[in-house]
Amino acid sequence: MSNMSNTLSSAHESTKIHWFKYASPQLFFPLAGKFIPLFSVAAILLCIAGFYIGFFYAPTDVQQHDAYRIIFLHVPAAWMSMFIYMVMAFWAGIGLVMNTRLSSMMASALAPTGAMFTFLALWTGAFWGRPTWGAWWVWDARLTSELILLFLYIGFIALQASIDEPRRADRAGAVLALVGVVNVPIIYFSVKWWNTLHQGSSVNLTSAPKMAMTMLLGMLVMALGFWAYTFVVALMRLRCIVLERERHTDWVKEYLEKTA
Repeated sequence: MSNMSNTLSSAHESTKIHWFKYASPQLFFPLAGKFIPLFSVAAILLCIAGFYIGFFYAPTDVQQHDAYRIIFLHVPAAWMSMFIYMVMAFWAGIGLVMNTRLSSMMASALAPTGAMFTFLALWTGAFWGRPTWGAWWVWDARLTSELILLFLYIGFIALQASIDEPRRADRAGAVLALVGVVNVPIIYFSVKWWNTLHQGSSVNLTSAPKMAMTMLLGMLVMALGFWAYTFVVALMRLRCIVLERERHTDWVKEYLEKTA
């Protein structure tokens, strides 16, 4: 019995060591390259399927008619804007606490995509708000807090770009990212905490969805497509960051010679 326990413990330790080795930029670099084609195919197929369901297959809404179809871009983009920020702050925090270079690089790689989805959420929200509220923009609690999220992304990117030394830039960006995390629950709960024009969430974990299953399916498929797209561009950007920061190492020089 003790031999079996020792064997299981050794296997568990070897598995931990096996996965932890990918914290090295040199070892993670080729692994990221293998994942990019897989997630690229998934992103294309899922986004096409989500777009078709949302804009051609889903039924017309009784109150908002076809104007509501913008939600198939707006809602997944808003979800991704918050989700990516949380993941970015997580990796930035890991890099700050454990001083792992790859974690900080991943945070830097995620920031531009998070900013893009935040801008897309605000832009599509304006197109949705014009026929629904009669205005392109109102200083609604959710809209305002989402705009603050965009500024946090831009601030994170600008702060890191303004500091020449990468490790100092990583630490400064991590502090800003962690402080900004407080804005994410404000975005999510803003429609409950304040009197707001923005409608409440139609999808949550504690109750049944308040929309047709076809509409829900379209949003979920599009969200998965956006998620796969995020993997693709983040890994591509991460590989570029790795090559830039590790350019003086022998393995990068050998890689560049082979690909030249």
